[in-house]
Amino acid sequence: MATATEALEQIKERVQMVPVSNARDEIESGVRLVDVREQNEWDESHLEGAVHVPQAEVVERIDELHPDRSQRLLLHCRTDNRSARVADDLRELGYEDVGVIQGGILAWEDAGYPVVSASGLTPEQRDRYSRHTLLPEIGVEGQLKLLNSKVLLLGAGGLGSPTALYLAAAGVGTIGIVDDDVVDASNLQRQVIHTTDRVGVAKTASARVAIEALNPDVDVIEHNLRLDASNILELIEPYDIIVDGADNFPTRYLLNDASVRLRKPVVSASILGFEGQISTFIPYDGPCYRCLYPTPPPPELAPSCGANGVLGVMAGLMGQLQANEVVKLAAGIGDPLNGRLLLYDSLATSFTELKVRRDPHCPICGDDVPEIAAGDMGKFPDYELFCGAPAREPSPEPVA
Repeated sequence: MATATEALEQIKERVQMVPVSNARDEIESGVRLVDVREQNEWDESHLEGAVHVPQAEVVERIDELHPDRSQRLLLHCRTDNRSARVADDLRELGYEDVGVIQGGILAWEDAGYPVVSASGLTPEQRDRYSRHTLLPEIGVEGQLKLLNSKVLLLGAGGLGSPTALYLAAAGVGTIGIVDDDVVDASNLQRQVIHTTDRVGVAKTASARVAIEALNPDVDVIEHNLRLDASNILELIEPYDIIVDGADNFPTRYLLNDASVRLRKPVVSASILGFEGQISTFIPYDGPCYRCLYPTPPPPELAPSCGANGVLGVMAGLMGQLQANEVVKLAAGIGDPLNGRLLLYDSLATSFTELKVRRDPHCPICGDDVPEIAAGDMGKFPDYELFCGAPAREPSPEPVA
């Protein structure tokens, strides 16, 4: 019995495989061309004058599109596998003169022949993001949403580093980074955006170097400062999505207040030891951080990574999960972790999901919380006092 590869080769021996140079001459002479790729592939780029009919619909629609079974017909797809299969099906239906463009649209472009490109994407971007645009859930439209999105990262550390790299690779158009620290040698075990030769450099500047080297499409905005009540509204207001990689409870509670007031979604994660957790908070569409953690744990139960240690690769995984959440939100796809808390145990390689409901009595997003006057928007509680200690990295242990 032939393997799938052998069967495909046998099909290609039965049908007419047409080199791109010959195909171009035929198209210019008026031969009908049918593109059998999917809609998202067509949207990305296509040949001028082609008729788009997805592979699964060709046999059903061929009588309407090309009723004369003796008339010449050309097919193409991304390479030539799908179009060869369609040509073989049409041959069995009695179509006498069906050709397949050898190598498909990729060979056509490699030969330097023109295509109709997606509006808004340059040829370089179509190539760079082609594995995204091939996904029907993303396509050209979703990639353009990513390119037009603005994401703010709180911290360029163990969580912010992998998040920043994957968001840059994904083509998020604007990435802001808030961090007032400099790169230390002890950071390099998990903060993968930094390098040995940048020890002593501001983390925002170090991150910018890495992001711009990875993807020149990205506009990196450095906020080399400490986030506090005096600047948080101004900082987060221009951005669409906030990524919480803060290492202390006061900042997390402050961010929660501000993001609820400005209705900004927050992708929040924390790490400690071998464990991590992540959730996405979309104001008034689910719980906020205060619904999940009404009060912080006592300081002795929330040691810092510097005091307790953290597994570097686990931090990387949690940062990638944050990037995944951001891509879903920015592109408008999938099911975000809104109302769900995902716990990860790296020693057991296990995930646990907990449902989290919005608290109608929450002092921040509850049903009876009075509207904040414009003049009071920038006023926040003293969260250093509320948390009872200086900034510390939160434990991933759930308290709700």
